[in-house]
This record gives sequence, structure tokens and C-alpha cells, in this order.
Amino acid sequence: MSTPSPYIGRFAPTPSGYLHFGSLIAALASYLDARAVGGRWLLRMEDLDPPREMPGAQSAILRTLEAYGFQWDGEMVRQSDRLDVYNTVIERLRQDGHAYACTCSRKQLQAFAGLYPGFCREAGRDTTDAAIRLRVPDRTYSFNDRVQGQYSQDLGREVGDFVIRRRDGLIADVVRGADLLDSTPRQLFLQDLLGLPHPRYLHVPLIIQPDGHKLGKRYRSPPLQPAEATPLLLRALRALGQPTPGELSDALPGEVLTWATAHWNAERIPRCRTLAESQLR
Repeated sequence: MSTPSPYIGRFAPTPSGYLHFGSLIAALASYLDARAVGGRWLLRMEDLDPPREMPGAQSAILRTLEAYGFQWDGEMVRQSDRLDVYNTVIERLRQDGHAYACTCSRKQLQAFAGLYPGFCREAGRDTTDAAIRLRVPDRTYSFNDRVQGQYSQDLGREVGDFVIRRRDGLIADVVRGADLLDSTPRQLFLQDLLGLPHPRYLHVPLIIQPDGHKLGKRYRSPPLQPAEATPLLLRALRALGQPTPGELSDALPGEVLTWATAHWNAERIPRCRTLAESQLR
């Protein structure tokens, strides 16, 4: 009988702005799910898009996580430090025929509603000034998400060949975020191509603002304030379906996380894609 792999969780913020309440829910769920079983929790900075990065955001993110009591294992990893690794893998996929250069412009693709029509698939384009797309099979990928349940997607009909390196040379994000349930089949396919094991997935609900937008940096969601750490941690726990005793209202952030780790139950997370922010007050 094989020994189960140790649990490794991670939080991967994008430094295009400050952490907000939606970020806190994602960080908290991944932290508690790892710590509750004695697993490791890693921090990875998704700094793959320099034009969108906000000056000072990386250090602000670290300070906020520390103020909210989070402790990560090992050194933080910056994705920008791993570009050579990604480009080596992309070139291997291209040489093996799994990926190809694409020179299509956004204007050319506007009429196809996000499903790539395959214009460059067999064109043998040069990689200069070109994006790199991954060939997808006519195959349905399915997985069982621990919160959202069974999810299936036909890669060929619903996604099409997708970009793994942009035309400007930036690496596309191929590792799922908590709000990207429909991108998971693409990662499963990539994992198969690279000979990697499939991890388990857990997608927590998105918090939706009154205007219908999700909480996020793009919509100027208010940044997390250190002075509000305890009440916001408790609010995030309630959003994740975890009951919180009244005495925690006077606890330090680290004490809240210690209690929450000991009482974490992922089965209590609401089985839904979204939650209205107004429900969490």
C-alpha cells in the first residue's frame, strides 16, 4: 500500500493591489485545510505580469498576512524567479508537438466568443512575436471538487487551444485560483502532459458585491486593515460555514487561527459558487 503524500497547501496572491476580504477567505480556507491535518502552507507571489503590478504591493501583502496571524513554511517563492523553468517546459511541449506558436490578434478572435478557432494550429508559425498555445484533445475532463461537487468539461468544444505564454512573453497563469473552477480541467490536462499527479481541489464560494461584481482589486474592494484582523477573520470563518464562539471576539489573530485550525470542518463550507457580501455582515 502506498503512503499518502503529505498535504501541501498554498496561497498565491497577485501583487496588482492589496489583499481584500475575498483574498482573506481564500487564504484562510487554504491555511486551515492544510494546518488541520498537520500539512505545510506555502506562499507564492504571482508576479508574472509586471505592467499590472502595483508598487509596494508585495511588501504590503506580506505585512497584512503577518498582521492577520498567518505563518507560512519556508521562503516565499516569486513566480518571476522561475521563468526559465516555465520557458524550458513550454519549449519541450512545443518540440513534442503539444504546443505551437500563434500570431492571431484579439481583433481576429473577437467573433469566436473565447473559443480559439485553430487558425495557427497547423500553420508552423515562428515563435518570434507570437503567443504559445497548447493543443487540447477532443476529450472530457472530470473531477470531483470537495465543495462544488462533480464538474466536467469538454476541452475541445468548450475551451479550445489555450495560451500558455502570451505574445509579450509573459507566462499565462496555469495554476488554478479559488475562483477558477472552469479552468481546472485545463490544469488536469497539463498535469497529464507533464507526468504530474492530480491534486485534490476545493473551490470556495466567491463573495459578490451588491453591484454583482466579485470582491477584487479591479473593483477597488477595500484593503484589509491590521486593526480589523480579528473581526474580519471571524467574519471570514462564518463565510466558510465555521461556527465561531463569542469569546473569540477578544482574541488575537493568532489565537483565532489556532482555534479555527482545531475546529476546521471543510464539509461546512457552503455548497454554492457565490455568496452575497450582504449576507456576511
